[in-house]
Amino acid sequence: MCYERPGGHTFSLYLEGGSGTRRIDRADVNGWSGAFCVMPQGASSEWDITDVFTFVHVYMPDKEMRRFFAETFDRDCRLMVVPEATFDHAPTLGGALRRVAHAARSGDTLLADEAIATALASFFVDSRYGGTRPISVKSGLAPAVRRRVTDYIEAHLDTQITLPDLASIAGLSEFHLQRMFRVSCGVSPHSWVLHRRLAHAKTLLTGTEPIARIAAACGFSSQSHLTRVFKTMTGTTPSAFRQSVSGRA
Repeated sequence: MCYERPGGHTFSLYLEGGSGTRRIDRADVNGWSGAFCVMPQGASSEWDITDVFTFVHVYMPDKEMRRFFAETFDRDCRLMVVPEATFDHAPTLGGALRRVAHAARSGDTLLADEAIATALASFFVDSRYGGTRPISVKSGLAPAVRRRVTDYIEAHLDTQITLPDLASIAGLSEFHLQRMFRVSCGVSPHSWVLHRRLAHAKTLLTGTEPIARIAAACGFSSQSHLTRVFKTMTGTTPSAFRQSVSGRA
């Protein structure tokens, strides 16, 4: 497989397998589960693939990478460096990309947004990939900003909520919003949204609305999605919860 001067930057993590994948144009080495790769914009490469493997690719347009760099580190975007990497060991980046893969499989946009922001910040700070000055976030959101963000979440539980949306409301970068929200609220934006959706679902389950409609009203993609998350978080299903509430009444 060949990539000829692709547009955008690509971050990859081998989730399973990889020993049958070999880069043959430069570093004649084989991959492995957990291997991390970076292909900068315009970097051509050639690969020999002889076995099945699972991996996650994150494609970032150059302008989005530069915007993130400038907003997160308060530096001129022309100072951004994206070096090439083939089969590196990068546990922090790997963990973030695994969360991206999990979010993609579950269709959770906000979780993916948070994981990508964490991965990009970790990438730029890593001494192998630029060594940008580490970020220190000690203060939380101003009370008025916190109210604006949480009020927006409460009013949009039935729609897709993204990290860029919340950051825009707060007037912050995605990375700083995520960090400052955790300082102020004790959890990530994703966890906050998930708990508010579950609380709303519990309230609606005390009525007679069909569970499929409750799932849609709370921002879940389907009744099965609500059931899966509800059981994970509470230990019971929406149907069982409704029955227990009805029994107490």
